[in-house]
Amino acid sequence: MNNSKKVSGYVIFMAVVAAIGGILFGYDTAVISGTTEIVKGQFALNDFKEGWYVGCALIGSICGVLVAGSLSDYLGRKLTMLISAALFSISAIGCAVCADFNALVAFRIIGGVGIGIVSIVSPIYISEVSPAKIRGTLVSLYQLAVTVGFLLAYLMNWVIDSGIDPAFAANAAEVSLWDKMFQTEAWRGMLGTETIPALLFFFIIFFIPESPKWLIVKQKMNKAKGVLSKIYKREDDIREEIQLTLSSLQGENKGSWKDLLKPGILIAVLAGSAIAILGQFMGVNAVLYYGPKIFSQAGFDNPMFSTVLVGVVNMVTTILAVFIIDKVGRKKLIYWGVSGMIICLVAIGLYFAAGPALGLGNGFMLTFFLAYVFCCAISISAVVFVLLSEMYPNSVRGRAMSIAGFALWVGTYLIGQLTPVLLGWSQAGTFFIFAVMCIPYMLIMWKVIPDTAGKTLEEIEAYWNNFKKQAQK
Repeated sequence: MNNSKKVSGYVIFMAVVAAIGGILFGYDTAVISGTTEIVKGQFALNDFKEGWYVGCALIGSICGVLVAGSLSDYLGRKLTMLISAALFSISAIGCAVCADFNALVAFRIIGGVGIGIVSIVSPIYISEVSPAKIRGTLVSLYQLAVTVGFLLAYLMNWVIDSGIDPAFAANAAEVSLWDKMFQTEAWRGMLGTETIPALLFFFIIFFIPESPKWLIVKQKMNKAKGVLSKIYKREDDIREEIQLTLSSLQGENKGSWKDLLKPGILIAVLAGSAIAILGQFMGVNAVLYYGPKIFSQAGFDNPMFSTVLVGVVNMVTTILAVFIIDKVGRKKLIYWGVSGMIICLVAIGLYFAAGPALGLGNGFMLTFFLAYVFCCAISISAVVFVLLSEMYPNSVRGRAMSIAGFALWVGTYLIGQLTPVLLGWSQAGTFFIFAVMCIPYMLIMWKVIPDTAGKTLEEIEAYWNNFKKQAQK
């Protein structure tokens, strides 16, 4: 492995553009938190229907990840990202102007398909254009962009909510669409403002090239060399990258679904799917989707503002993770971060179970809640997309990531659907369950997953190919 390769700054531009998909991911995921109570009141939703309003987009995400791998393997990473940007735009505009709850759900599902696609394709693209020595940092830009999207959504929700005049509806002679969006039905404005980053993503994608590894897989060697010449400054490095990719494809039958059943690759797919789905049952998405609801149940006066603090901590911590993920290593971040998550989740559970009896106030709750967000952002949130984008061979990466992404979104849907019911059953019990679910995640990371920091994608592929043999010794 040659870590002295001279790399062009253009690769950073390519990674940043692809990472904008993460802003849309984050915005679309988090914006729902500010709308749930408004939509629940306007359409008289019970706990189950509230969960469906949140979870319907996740159904779309599941569909998105199921087709993302095949789409990106067939059409290319760039065109598939364009499709996701178009879906985000249609969803945002549709949510702003929809006529009823059923139409709202339909447009949320369309946006969910965009989320599912971009959650797979953007990290793949970044990992495939990034040199090994900085790949973790650049793929982490995607997760950083996700947290930027979270924060933008929380801020927009807070700004719009703060601008609502309770007397407006009673005094208004007629209500325009604008007034609906920012006064009487503010959920329209919260969801509709996603149009701005969606259109930005759509147009800026035209300024980046296709993934060179995808071009090599498709035998478009001249185009691949042209893209690699924008990434590497030396001709020897370009030839080496092409040779590494070609070597990894030897013996592969063009990346069919059957290849996923090969012993080493199958273990990688199962391990990736396990950490993807378990990560959702450790509380992070319950916080993202229902933050204002949780703070309101905890007795906070301004739950929207408290959620903004969550977004700030999440983003700042992710910036830290970007700088240390390649230096510290993926697994060490997981060990320390998830250990902290367990402590924080138990503390939050104790607050809900016996806060007044123990003399625990809102300050205690907020401290451990923000500490939980810190631990989560520095570990599983920063690492999961890096690992999933690195773990699989070139020829089946899209399909393998689709399976892992499917597992991730199934878990996310279940959490989105069940959290209102769980919180209605027991706030304390909900957080204790999240703490327990951290344990199998840690065991899989310890026993199965390699630390991929600084390794080429081809070296990681060799690890999985040898894993079965090592396990049998």
